[in-house]
Amino acid sequence: MRPITLALPILFALAACKVSDKAPDNTATQAPAALSVAAPDPLAAHDNQANQQELPDSEARPVMQAQVVLDRLGFTPGVVDGKPGLSTRNAVSGFQEANELAVTGKMDAATTAALAQYQAIPATRVVTIPDDFAAGPFTKIPKDPQEQAKLPGLGYETLDEKLAERFHTTVATLKLLNPGGVPAGSPSVSSASPAPSPTAPLDPMAAPVSTFHAGQQIRIPNVGGDAIASGSVSDPAWLTTLASLGVGSEQPKAARIVVSKSKGTLKAYDEGDKLIAVYTATMGSTHDPLPLGDWGINGIDRNPKFAYNPALFWDAKPGSDKAMLPPGPNGPVGVVWIDLTKPHYGIHGTPKPETIGRAESHGCVRLTNWDVARLAQMVSVKTKVHFEA
Repeated sequence: MRPITLALPILFALAACKVSDKAPDNTATQAPAALSVAAPDPLAAHDNQANQQELPDSEARPVMQAQVVLDRLGFTPGVVDGKPGLSTRNAVSGFQEANELAVTGKMDAATTAALAQYQAIPATRVVTIPDDFAAGPFTKIPKDPQEQAKLPGLGYETLDEKLAERFHTTVATLKLLNPGGVPAGSPSVSSASPAPSPTAPLDPMAAPVSTFHAGQQIRIPNVGGDAIASGSVSDPAWLTTLASLGVGSEQPKAARIVVSKSKGTLKAYDEGDKLIAVYTATMGSTHDPLPLGDWGINGIDRNPKFAYNPALFWDAKPGSDKAMLPPGPNGPVGVVWIDLTKPHYGIHGTPKPETIGRAESHGCVRLTNWDVARLAQMVSVKTKVHFEA
């Protein structure tokens, strides 16, 4: 288990996540470019600084506190929303397995005792939304791939959505933590900057209006492991993606990963065969079943483009044409494509993190954008992959 203090272009097309025949760049053998230096992140977690709790929360939120800790340790609960469910049970089970506890998926006495050392980490904290983070651009994403192909990128539609991904949660959870646009626990609503009233945009293609705005103080889940070591990331675009997702550059290395269809999980093990990460995943469907067996990794594409080919999709709209979609977190495969040796299959992100573990995929293994961004830094072409029933 990693310590809690750790700061923690391929062109392709899917159908059953089937990719084009072009082989991905072998990222493990590419010569490094000039290293990019990460600027200080005003949204980053700083757990040793007492000022994080200048405005205490109005509630204890024990489930969210456990989710925050598990997320930092690599046993991620999917979205951090304070609600017990499948993803949280998977995270607890992963923590139990890694710590040689009885695997129950429940916060039993032994698990609670093992997590007690992290009780000082609060469930939430308050941040001020930086101007540059709130600047966008934000664009409404059309459903038609032909229209998506015309956009410069498939970024976030609203600041609300961007904030939710940055703190590994949902827009609904952010609104719950900030009733009336004010952090829960605030002495009065009048002390906060007024938020613009959300209204329907006149232009149907305009981005929806956000609830939150630059300069606003908001309460967020206290996710961490988001420090990016200076000079550790060679690609400026990838550096921006990691910062936007609250994912740190220091991740453990995975010698093998195991995807379980029945459990709905992806597990990563190090060279000593110790469990180092567990992610809830969506995989396969009745149309495109998960290809069971042993596979490898051809390469890793960060911020990938997407070659849409309707002939490869069982649910494509009749008469649709091929289209090259730009990269972005709201693209069909999110921020990462990990290309597998099983032709046309991979592990990737998603534009809808709240559906992980709940909806079928087109055959591939789908994770939240923040989890697949972590995994992309853990695996290499040497990592073994096993898909089991």
